[in-house]
Amino acid sequence: MTTIQTSNLGYPRIGENREWKKALEAFWKGQIAEEELYKQLKEMRLSYYRKQRDAGIDLVPVGDFTAYDHMLDLSAMFGLVPGRFPYAGGKVDLATYFAMARGTKEAAACEMTKWFNTNYHYIVPEIGQREPKLTHNRPLEAYLEAKEELSLEGKPVMVGPYTFLKCAKGYASSELQSLLMTFAELYGEVLKQLEQAGVVWVQLDEPALVLEMEREELVWVKAAYERMAEAAPGLNLILQTYFDSVHMPEQVFELPVQAFGLDFVHGRQGNMAVLRSRLFPQDKKLAIGIIDGRNIWRSDLAADLELLREISGYITPDRWIIQPSCSLLHVPVTVKYEQLPDPIIQQALAFADEKLAEVVVLSRAYTGNASAEEAAFASRAALLRLNQSPSRRVAEVVNQMEAIDQLSTARTTTFEERYQKQLKKLQLPPLPTTTIGSFPQTAEVRKARRQWKNGQWTEAQYQTFIQEQIREWVDIQENLGLDVLVHGEFERNDMVEFFGERLSGFTFTQNGWVQSYGSRCTKPPIIYGDVSHDAAMTLQETLFARSLTHKPIKGMLTGPVTILAWSFVRNDIPERDVAYQIALALREEVSLLEQSGIHIIQVDEPAIRELTPLKRSEWDDYFEWAVKAFKLCTSHVKDETQIHTHMCYAEFHQIIDVIKALDADVISIETSRSHGELIHAFQEQPYEKGIGLGVYDIHSPRVPEVQEMLNIIEESLKVLPPDRFWVNPDCGLKTRNKEETAAALSNMVQAAKEARKQLSVKV
Repeated sequence: MTTIQTSNLGYPRIGENREWKKALEAFWKGQIAEEELYKQLKEMRLSYYRKQRDAGIDLVPVGDFTAYDHMLDLSAMFGLVPGRFPYAGGKVDLATYFAMARGTKEAAACEMTKWFNTNYHYIVPEIGQREPKLTHNRPLEAYLEAKEELSLEGKPVMVGPYTFLKCAKGYASSELQSLLMTFAELYGEVLKQLEQAGVVWVQLDEPALVLEMEREELVWVKAAYERMAEAAPGLNLILQTYFDSVHMPEQVFELPVQAFGLDFVHGRQGNMAVLRSRLFPQDKKLAIGIIDGRNIWRSDLAADLELLREISGYITPDRWIIQPSCSLLHVPVTVKYEQLPDPIIQQALAFADEKLAEVVVLSRAYTGNASAEEAAFASRAALLRLNQSPSRRVAEVVNQMEAIDQLSTARTTTFEERYQKQLKKLQLPPLPTTTIGSFPQTAEVRKARRQWKNGQWTEAQYQTFIQEQIREWVDIQENLGLDVLVHGEFERNDMVEFFGERLSGFTFTQNGWVQSYGSRCTKPPIIYGDVSHDAAMTLQETLFARSLTHKPIKGMLTGPVTILAWSFVRNDIPERDVAYQIALALREEVSLLEQSGIHIIQVDEPAIRELTPLKRSEWDDYFEWAVKAFKLCTSHVKDETQIHTHMCYAEFHQIIDVIKALDADVISIETSRSHGELIHAFQEQPYEKGIGLGVYDIHSPRVPEVQEMLNIIEESLKVLPPDRFWVNPDCGLKTRNKEETAAALSNMVQAAKEARKQLSVKV
């Protein structure tokens, strides 16, 4: 039988023990020199290539590794350095590269936003400030390095021109056609040099082709790809889509490439319909994304073999490439360090390395390898044991879910009525100042948590330490003049993991880290069973903080959709039902806070836009249950209790009706890197409820001046009602240090005071 090629789309950058993160942060702190950083990054990169090759992957991706972000790499490769950064042309140096990502004292960082509907943040390219030019050929460098150091014939990977431009900013939609042709020339030069170096396959990632798009755009894309194909006629191109089924497949399949990569996990229904309709070209290879690259459960390889047999009726196996559904960037590196309490759950896990093994097993099992076939059916048995676990059907949760429609999801009065009651209750000044919730998680805080978790500290010692931190930062907030205080979340390792540790149905890894942005890594919990509230989760620290001040203290919770989005979720029931289970658990916590005298409760939903389906035709169903989940845990409070929420900025104008439907009294939005765009959105679609637009970027170490923040407040007040405008940073302050946090908040409070003076003069 024919041997089936195997491939990988991308590999986690962070390393088995987060070596990548540690190297970057050591460099930023001045602990290692640039030469040493490059040395360490090269060692990691080569080890990743070697690992994939040794696992049996035929087409090993090269060029997917980065010093910060793959989209930032392309911006640098094309010389797209924003004008606010010094740049004389040529190859972008490391200082400028990191300045674009993190900002400097003189210049704000580039905008950062989510990569499609994942929790990975990319650096948004800025078009139009400099003429794009090829400064150096990064994919070629990666290919030559792998070949020279490892004798590996790698597969260069880069984001394709259409997706690159659709994810960029700084140009009008009318310019897309001409920009595509401009970048087609640049990509063509890259591909030509790769062809001359002897490259066989190149992967061009075009996930934007799964979005609902205008037909004329595909005409432009075809012209761009024809130009690229002319530049390197002997090169084999894989046009790779993922995260959903390809949109307008008939037109996409006309593109001049040698293979198409389709997602048969998250886009299975649509992509199988394409095959059944006999639309796939008979002279192209099909790269079958069949192993889930976004979740951590083992694949049912026996079921996957059945799917492959169906696919064989439309595309013969000699034209297959077996691979994950997307880059493995979105999952942890390896299960080998894990020791979960429940062996049934442990045996059902597959991280990046294990998924590569599944790819190889699947390709061999299909061709009749007996041991591979045995491994395929072993995966099914492991998943069956998990599905039969009592934790997956808890009677109390089942009863709650059956009665869910009997619960009201509407506040008893209108926003205008209850907001007046809240103003009277809270007695806040105009333009009240607050923070999003977390304060710096210093090395001392992290050390204390480790000592408590490993038994070196007693519970009493740890609680004493946490109270000392809360006391210190309540004092700092009062001295700075903030109006609504928070306890600082020092007891929380992560805004999702913390709640998962206190809810049933969750479990946790020891080393299951994934990259969120830059060197920032998160360790998502695993939702494996039914979720319920067992005991108070936030009450102790919140009430302690309240005892230290006469100012209002916010209770801080993470919302149900965000807990869902930032966890690895069971896949045996709909996500909607998991969100409702979490919402019902949080509803109990909200009630406890309110009953204890906490009059401001913030339920953060930064990920509500993140989970939005990529196809707009599927939005209504998602937003219906996402809004319902939020309101299940917030709508039962009294009028005087003020509900806040926080969101990350993501095309606010597209979901303003959804945000209004949440019926939160105050929303804060992460906007500092794209503030002007949001102001424009509010000009077109007014927002009448309480709102705080982030007045400075917490992802950058720079401390903005008072006037800079005052300018943002003034611009905001041109389109937002001053009696409902709040002043806050754009996100939590966990990743910042104490000094820069205090300095930035001091400037923020001063900016708010200056704005109040201006308001009083106008009145």
